[in-house]
Amino acid sequence: MPELPPFSAVILAGGRAARMGGQAKPQLEVGGRTILAAVLAAVADADPRIVVGPPQPVPPGVVVVREEPPRGGPVAAVRAGLEHVPTEVVAVLAGDLPFVTPRLVGQLRERLTGDGVLVVDDTGQDQLLLGVWRTTALRAAVAGARGPTSVRKVLAPLAVRRLHPDVAPGQPPPWTDCDTPADLARARAAAATRSVPRRVPRRPPG
Repeated sequence: MPELPPFSAVILAGGRAARMGGQAKPQLEVGGRTILAAVLAAVADADPRIVVGPPQPVPPGVVVVREEPPRGGPVAAVRAGLEHVPTEVVAVLAGDLPFVTPRLVGQLRERLTGDGVLVVDDTGQDQLLLGVWRTTALRAAVAGARGPTSVRKVLAPLAVRRLHPDVAPGQPPPWTDCDTPADLARARAAAATRSVPRRVPRRPPG
């Protein structure tokens, strides 16, 4: 397999989180680590890794920037993040995806053709903030957007490929997000089940 080109990662970690009581979703814990830490781990080989949102704890070397205006929505956040992207390829991910993995990001990078590739879920719904893009194409798409507008509308003109990743039975899908307290509770329960090691029955002596 040919070596994949270097890439950057833009992680959207802002928003009001009104349904979570105002708590910053990326800083909530699932499976013993913050959701943002899980997303950053999925793009550990990206350089740079850019978090767009209010000031918040991040590992050394991770860049934190703010969209303009603050809380201006995901399109403004993508535009702000792209200002710091030097590579020809960029991963764009929501900051509330506790089960996204490096393997999935690698699969997206491998399948990048045209302008971008994104994940589609079991219902056929595009996961617009779980994809890998040609930086130039994405930058051009968001450049002309002004005021509140939808990510779907901005991405509509682009040539996009779709990936429906395989999900092992009993495992949470990578597009699982945490928009509500119920979502968070389900994610924590899934992480707890996934992290419990299987017990091997002990053979009786003799």
